[in-house]
Amino acid sequence: MKKVSWIVVIAGAVVGLAAVVLTHLGNPANMGFCIACFLRDITGAVGMHSAAKVQYVRPEIIGLVLGAFIMSVATKEFRAKAGSSPATRFVLGAFVMIGALAFLGCPLRMVLRMGGGDLNAVVGLAGFTLGILIGVQFLKNGFSLKRAYPVGNGEGGVLPIVMTGLLILVVAVPSLFKFSQEGPGSKHAPMLAALLIAIVVGALAQRARLCMVGGIRDAMLFKDFKLLYGFVAIFLVVLAGNLINGSFKLGFTLQPIAHSSQLWNLLGMVLVGWGSVLLGGCPLRQLILAGEGNGDSAITVFGMIAGAAFAHNFGLAGNADAMNEAKEIVVGGISTNGKIAVCLGILIMLGVSLWNMPKKAVNVSVEAAK
Repeated sequence: MKKVSWIVVIAGAVVGLAAVVLTHLGNPANMGFCIACFLRDITGAVGMHSAAKVQYVRPEIIGLVLGAFIMSVATKEFRAKAGSSPATRFVLGAFVMIGALAFLGCPLRMVLRMGGGDLNAVVGLAGFTLGILIGVQFLKNGFSLKRAYPVGNGEGGVLPIVMTGLLILVVAVPSLFKFSQEGPGSKHAPMLAALLIAIVVGALAQRARLCMVGGIRDAMLFKDFKLLYGFVAIFLVVLAGNLINGSFKLGFTLQPIAHSSQLWNLLGMVLVGWGSVLLGGCPLRQLILAGEGNGDSAITVFGMIAGAAFAHNFGLAGNADAMNEAKEIVVGGISTNGKIAVCLGILIMLGVSLWNMPKKAVNVSVEAAK
């Protein structure tokens, strides 16, 4: 086993503390950070979907990208590159988002939910790990989306530029955007505080290479647990924070912005885990990579935004458990459309995995199946 990387542990602890602080400042419960949910909120704020309860320009997303950009430039790690199967990455990003919204959270929020006592997130973790395991089998047999190539700095800096423009517009002309008056989108920390905290988190995540998918993948492939220590640190800090402030609630039912339809918690995160392995990183890592000049990761982020628009325009996203007027628990979950989308996404992951394998490996797999 390799030595503990303390920068990873410190970064994880800071992310966990930041999540606790942002929740205390106004973000939804168990949602100090959520890449999928926050990208969805931005998607609604710019008018790409009409779900009125999830529309807000989340400064956390802007801060994560700018923090990674600033740190990569300061450490001379900014590398503008692109050209690694961009269309495929766009599609994968869209379905990763659909899977995350079926579960109601990205891998980072999954850890935050576990730190709040949400046992549905443990089911999500099982699905996430299974998806990574499937993806790793294809990596072992030569899966590749091909190499990226150096490009101009303008191409590599497209997402930092877009996020800077978005920040300027929301400050200067907020009337351009839609803002939720109720629901998760209406709950948020003060913009400046959220932005500054996210810049720090983005910078640390860039230095530490934080990635939930990378941690589990590396543990499976190389017995290297270094990146996983960061997420253990996030969990422990969030757990301690919730216990201290009295918001820890152990169980499955009526967890904040969560549902207990376990099959779709599982399969939604299978889709997220598998897709993220093929992409080379979880949604958080894609934001950080885009901040440090990776144009392919920027395309993936745009794919996730498109996936969020599809999810809410076509009723694919999950619905949280609720209590009706008779004080009966109404189990949430996803619609028939959402179930079809998750299953379709899994089939697309299989197709992309096979298509991007060396032909010799595919032929061997077919012969073995016979």
